[in-house]
Amino acid sequence: MSDRPRLLPLLGSPRHGNRDSMTCLYRCGNACDHPVPNNSDNAYFGDVVSTEVSRRGVVRAGAVGALVLGFAGAAGAAPASAAPAAPGTAGAAGEGAVPAVPEVADFSARQRAGSGALSFKPIPPNQLDNLVVPNGYDHSVVIRWGDEVVPGAPDLDVHQQTAASQSKQFGYNNDFVGVLPLDRKGRRALLVVNHEYTNEELMFPGFTGHDALSVEQVKAAMAAHGLSVVELERVDGTGQWRPVRNGRRPYNRRITALATKFEFTGPAAGSVWLRTAADPAGRTAIGTLNNCAGGVTPWGTVLSGEENFNQYFVGGDGAPAEAKPKLARYGISTSARYPSGSRKWERADERFDLAKHPNEANRHGWIVEVDPFDPDSRPRKHTALGRFKHEGANVIVASDGHVVAYMGDDERFDYLYKFVSDKKYLKGNSWVARRHNLTLLESGTLYVAKLDYTSADEIDGSGRLPTDGAFNGRGQWIKLARGNRSYVEGMTVEEVLTFTRLAADKVGATKMDRPEDVEPSLATGKVYVALTNNSNRGVGANPKADEANPRTANKHGQVLELVEDRGNNSAESFAWSLPIVCGDPTDPSTYFAGYDKTKVSPISCPDNVAFDGAGNLWISTDGNALGSNDGLFATAVEGPERGHLKQFLTVPIGAEVCGPFITTDDRSVFVAVQHPGEINGATIDKPASNWPDGDFAKPAVVVAWRLDGGPVGS
Repeated sequence: MSDRPRLLPLLGSPRHGNRDSMTCLYRCGNACDHPVPNNSDNAYFGDVVSTEVSRRGVVRAGAVGALVLGFAGAAGAAPASAAPAAPGTAGAAGEGAVPAVPEVADFSARQRAGSGALSFKPIPPNQLDNLVVPNGYDHSVVIRWGDEVVPGAPDLDVHQQTAASQSKQFGYNNDFVGVLPLDRKGRRALLVVNHEYTNEELMFPGFTGHDALSVEQVKAAMAAHGLSVVELERVDGTGQWRPVRNGRRPYNRRITALATKFEFTGPAAGSVWLRTAADPAGRTAIGTLNNCAGGVTPWGTVLSGEENFNQYFVGGDGAPAEAKPKLARYGISTSARYPSGSRKWERADERFDLAKHPNEANRHGWIVEVDPFDPDSRPRKHTALGRFKHEGANVIVASDGHVVAYMGDDERFDYLYKFVSDKKYLKGNSWVARRHNLTLLESGTLYVAKLDYTSADEIDGSGRLPTDGAFNGRGQWIKLARGNRSYVEGMTVEEVLTFTRLAADKVGATKMDRPEDVEPSLATGKVYVALTNNSNRGVGANPKADEANPRTANKHGQVLELVEDRGNNSAESFAWSLPIVCGDPTDPSTYFAGYDKTKVSPISCPDNVAFDGAGNLWISTDGNALGSNDGLFATAVEGPERGHLKQFLTVPIGAEVCGPFITTDDRSVFVAVQHPGEINGATIDKPASNWPDGDFAKPAVVVAWRLDGGPVGS
């Protein structure tokens, strides 16, 4: 008898996975209902002739070796000299000094132990308004929307929400989760969380429309975006964690879309494309928008991806004619003053009106770096990593010390990128090392992926496996920019980095099915990409199925595996395959690395990925198109259990699973439960979910742990 959980009946015919129309409206501005922004024909230029269009000289990028990291980095060679202190940082060590990370925090190594076998019994798909974990596990809410972050924050009062109160409280719709240790015994840690977007219908009682909100309520919603940094403590030596509530809590911090200042770094900083009336130098942005996934760097900072920033702007119809093609490529309407679902933020801050400030949109869509160990530091937006709808970024360090960041552009038919730093990572957490490592993402080489196929003539859109027994092929990393040099004909380096989508179009990058989270395996060095879905694949005049995106009207998504040539993360070529093609395992169009599909949990719409210390791949979902609530899954990616996917938890009605994050001791798994109860017609007055407190739905971070104290999963 199969131990695979029984599928629930499919609930109707979902438009975009099983994501509700309310989520489509608030999370991405109904992106799937608008024309695909990428209408390029991607005529491939082959060996593109580089164009020297820099203001300064070229900086050579070094090679990157084989050893890769997940939560942290690997030992690397020391650079020839330390860099100056990163601007905007300060610390107790002296003028301009960067405070050291606590001595215990070794972000350049992770425990790797165990066989990779997953011992928990998979939970069945369900539609419960609860969070469900396997037998032998427990879970608890760590922190929820409106809880105190900055000491002295008031309790949440949904009838009296203000920007001042929300700027001290835990923000809305948590996404990325990172947990950074603070002491040697694993008793204290810093929780860093993104707050992606707000849903005013589920926040403000009596909501009748964005025009009816007061300006103060609009500012409260702006303050509910951004990030939170929260000091945690372990509960009684278990895998459970809770916020520290006593004492000064010096690390606790809110970063918001409303008022937090960000510094631009890299070649595009100060360019004409980033200058505004409020910032004529083009070097200081206000706020961060729609922060989705992210990663923890080897030097103990957090990277956060700005994703669907386009939905916050109005007035695209009044933008200059020369700006409109660039705005449109990023999903910004240039034909209407108020696009469908407009949040009307220009009522509180006119910078969101592109008719008045057309460059403001260019100041969003970057990778943001936050130093959680220095609460006085100014976060930075790194232009060297390119501008697009970043799901996130995950950094690894090669054996020779160079840093590599992998990134996905979460849009139908957009691209997969990587960045290789010019400088090398400096081991340790000394003041000198911190000063240097905080500059690593400011200069390097930006690439975009082009995939080739072994069985292209066999792909018919059905998802049928080719006769060679695999969806696989080769690929190339195509240079877009290196230091201050452009490799794209007709574009300056500032243009390449600010309008990276247009640059990637010109060099013939491969159009993918929504590349979201990208993360390397510590155990193998392979890189895994969550391709969530693409209901437009092969439909009408849209690009047809190919071997990497093998299904027409792809509802369920797939996971891509990359193996860089010679195990070298700076290599410009790689092999790729699809170990998992998601969906109902009884459907012949699904594939689970050749594992017996009668023993596999059904999965739909992979979104975020992570690894535990045993090398198992954990996958969270967003928009399950199989009729069940979204969940968290795990599978081995090596050995005889490769492809044996098991469902570990499900989240409440209307929610998706974000994160996830497994602590360095493997005793706790954190997830962000985003948008619970976000179902069309629901309001805070008439909620569709009352998780987690029994009144109305609140986004929250949850931790799960084994009751016997053992490692989660295996």
